[in-house]
Amino acid sequence: MYAAAENRYDKMKYYRAGNTGLKLPAMSLGLWHNFGKYDNEDNMKALIHTAFDHGITHFDLANNYGPEPGRAEVNFGRIYEEDLRPYRDELLISTKAGCEMWDGPYGQLGSRKHLLSSLDQSLKRMKLDYVDIFYLHCMDLETPVEESMLALDQAVKSGKALYVGISNHDGEQAAKAMAVLNELRTPFVLYQNSYSILNRKIENNGLKQFALEHGQGIIAFKPLEQGLLTDKYLNGIPHDSRMYRDGRYLRESSLTPEKLAKIGDLNEIAIGRGQSLAQMAVAWVSQDPVVTSVLIGASRPEQILDNLGMLDNSEFTAAELAEIEEIVNRI
Repeated sequence: MYAAAENRYDKMKYYRAGNTGLKLPAMSLGLWHNFGKYDNEDNMKALIHTAFDHGITHFDLANNYGPEPGRAEVNFGRIYEEDLRPYRDELLISTKAGCEMWDGPYGQLGSRKHLLSSLDQSLKRMKLDYVDIFYLHCMDLETPVEESMLALDQAVKSGKALYVGISNHDGEQAAKAMAVLNELRTPFVLYQNSYSILNRKIENNGLKQFALEHGQGIIAFKPLEQGLLTDKYLNGIPHDSRMYRDGRYLRESSLTPEKLAKIGDLNEIAIGRGQSLAQMAVAWVSQDPVVTSVLIGASRPEQILDNLGMLDNSEFTAAELAEIEEIVNRI
């Protein structure tokens, strides 16, 4: 029977999500990869146990994580039932709906029909009475924002979610969503978006500035750019790389000579800081005042432990930040 480490809260740092009362660990674990139909159950358990034993209380899922869609929630639910149920009040568990999930006209996007049906399905798969955070997973420009936000509001009022958030939205859509949720007095806590040293989308689409101006938090996923911001690819593509195992999100064409040169130069900064490139990349995202938590993925427990090393060196000098910007903006 699993028993969580007694010292699990000794080193982790926790930050409030914007101006709310909810605290998240500086690092959260996402179950986007490595919790699907063909993944090893013992390794899944080891990942979750390692995370929680080191103060990572937040586990992030979505209805369509797999493969197959829904499988990550099923696998997490089994591990929760066997190992984590005694710790439910110490856990933050989130899920999402809105991206393609099932066939037919109601299997995706932001309709009330899809969002509330999907949440019911997710709770059954994860063997939960409620989730801590329920997100609209993607922008839906066809459905009135009022309809989607009223569905999130009902999720809270029904007791099936404690807080809500939105994911993969830009600043303009975030403003529309926030206006509705504020009027409803719905506990809106987070924006979830990709953000990394190499990916500045939220700086360019208005979301980061909007969150700063309104005292709201961002939980940032893909801080390592699917493994590009590690030393994994500096000497060629390893045979066990995700590029070979799953080319849906990371392709060999991503590794241009120019990008490899930038990654190599960033690695030199990390070495000078006494960190791995992965640790520095996570620390760079974490040090941003608008970022509440950095959402990592892992295929091995050792990767979680390596990323946690950023907690020991998460501050940057002005010179380091300037050098990073010079490298990233180099043509």
